Amino acid sequence: MFPLFKSKKAFFAVAIVIIVVLNLYTFSMAYPTMNQPLNLGGADLPRDFSVYYLAAWRMVHNPSQIFTTQPLNDGEPTIYPPITPYKYLPSFLVEISPLLSLSYYQAFWVFDAIMFILIPMMAFLFYKLLEDKHPAIALVVMVAVLLLPYPMADRGLSVSYFMSWAEGQAKILVAFLLLLSFYLGYRGKPGMSGVAFALGAFDPRFAVLALPLFIFYNKGNLRRAGAVMVIGVVALNAVVFYPGTAQGFIGMVFGTGTTTPLYTPAWIPAIMLACLFAVNARQMVDELKKTANAFRSRDKNAAVSSPAERPL
Repeated sequence: MFPLFKSKKAFFAVAIVIIVVLNLYTFSMAYPTMNQPLNLGGADLPRDFSVYYLAAWRMVHNPSQIFTTQPLNDGEPTIYPPITPYKYLPSFLVEISPLLSLSYYQAFWVFDAIMFILIPMMAFLFYKLLEDKHPAIALVVMVAVLLLPYPMADRGLSVSYFMSWAEGQAKILVAFLLLLSFYLGYRGKPGMSGVAFALGAFDPRFAVLALPLFIFYNKGNLRRAGAVMVIGVVALNAVVFYPGTAQGFIGMVFGTGTTTPLYTPAWIPAIMLACLFAVNARQMVDELKKTANAFRSRDKNAAVSSPAERPL
């Protein structure tokens, strides 16, 4: 299978290096956009990261205004152009709040650097998570998710990753945290799996889509994993109970939140989940059948053990 390599590990080590280098090329194409306002189609557009940065500042200084799109005269940083609505749960702001110690552009560059560092880490998680699959399957999944080939002029080899870095998007982080949760569940660490899933649930759309995989990978310890996950989600989003914050969140969800398109950076977690559903489809179906049979057997046993009705 690996005639040019001494082992499977060597083969995947080389594959990961190639994927990272190719992503570095796309990153280098996005880098010039990181020093000035983002201009696409001849117009300056607000970056997604500017939304995150101001929303995190507001969470610390004025929580009721997290979901407000108007500039506030309360000492908050001034970023051009004006921000668009913040559309995640407040838990994401908790995660990125340490970046507030930096200026906006410094924080933006650090955030993008962290997103890039997550790529080889995700590659390692895929390698371990798919260790019982055919190596070709693992390689295809890595290329599909971590390279996501879709070249465009001046946007490198992947428009999804280019826009992730040009916008300062968080979809790489979503994918990493959900993947980490699956891996920890697979390794028999349900508590840590629940924590990772709670951290990655700041985009509710992908949290809902990922829930069947979370259940599958934690099938032996689901009660503990689920309890930790629920507690984590509530704790990380406690700021939503601050007066005015819940109203802003509800207004966002039923306003712009429900009409947000699946922009190209969102393809990263979407394709990751689709790949994991595909490679685990047979096992997941078998688990569903096993669970259904267990319920049927329990119902039959309950019917047999219950006393027969006596005639009046």
